[in-house]
Amino acid sequence: MTHRVLFVCLGNICRSPSAEGVFRTLANSAGVTVDVESAGTAGWHTDNPPYGPMQEAAIARGYDLSDLRARQIHPTDFAQFDLIIGMDGSNIADIEALRPTGSTTPVRLFLDYAPETGRKEVPDPYYTRDFNEALDLVEAASRGLIAQLGEQ
Repeated sequence: MTHRVLFVCLGNICRSPSAEGVFRTLANSAGVTVDVESAGTAGWHTDNPPYGPMQEAAIARGYDLSDLRARQIHPTDFAQFDLIIGMDGSNIADIEALRPTGSTTPVRLFLDYAPETGRKEVPDPYYTRDFNEALDLVEAASRGLIAQLGEQ
């Protein structure tokens, strides 16, 4: 079974592309088949690669994000993905505002899959400048989500 997952943040240049790259890598290593993408709630960075410092932090951990390009979430994503994951509460609200009538696609906070972190939201490293903290949280949540998907 292929699990179709969309990761969403504000601009799709830091958190969600990192989640896409980390999750894809870890899922493949775990033998969990995924179709994964990322998007932003805003379209400011459409077609741009992930933010340079985010890419540098990711590559230092073995995750290559260089082929990813930003895009904006669209209502059709609710039909194309089995699960849509936001990085913070604002992302969740923006995602839900796009939900088509009748769509039952689950929308969740990413850190719901990493309760051991004691955190609810992945802080935006574009503003905090803490790219390693973001990656720590993304890795923890990716492992939790992969474990859950592996049980299905």
